Amino acid sequence: MGECAFAFDPIVAAAHLRANDPILGAAMGRVGVFALQPKRTRSLFEAVLQSIVYQQLHAKAAGTIHDRVLAELRRHGGAKPAAVGKATDAALRGAGLSANKLLAVRDLALKCHEGTVPTLQEAGGLSDAELVARLTEVRGVGEWTVHMLLIFYLGRPDVLPTGDFAIRAAFKRLYRKRKDPTPESMTRHARRWQPYRSVASWYLWRSLDLD
Repeated sequence: MGECAFAFDPIVAAAHLRANDPILGAAMGRVGVFALQPKRTRSLFEAVLQSIVYQQLHAKAAGTIHDRVLAELRRHGGAKPAAVGKATDAALRGAGLSANKLLAVRDLALKCHEGTVPTLQEAGGLSDAELVARLTEVRGVGEWTVHMLLIFYLGRPDVLPTGDFAIRAAFKRLYRKRKDPTPESMTRHARRWQPYRSVASWYLWRSLDLD
């Protein structure tokens, strides 16, 4: 399996965030050491496939369906775009895919064949914005999904998922905002976090676990 590590020093990132945002820095001290490690994946096809399956489902149910889909694809050569073309609609629906997710998975395979979805090697040469633009061409894949892929699979250091409910809730709580923060206000505030907005986002997520 391919594995992508963060290409930065977490100690340097933490020092930068503390120096530029004392409020976040205090929360970081309570959360502890940055402990995120990018997930292992063979391809962006596999990563996006899993993201599609898991959408709007509890993790346990999604995991069961994901395992069944992978089992079906293995019957046709493995977790690859070509295997999707060989699997029948009935088999994939039988694995647990909804009608909409079936269409999304088939479109994902098509976009991989067409080159819209890059290989992992190709992705390394693309900017975050370019990857967002290309991956959101896939049916059912929005900006939030790509942001999660950028952080949790590709290890990109400077991603701010303003569309994430938990990030917004953590920001509102940490900075004691009366109203829900807008993406624009969060983006303005987060300029002080650059180029480590992914690290700041991880600490925001973890801050929700604090009393």
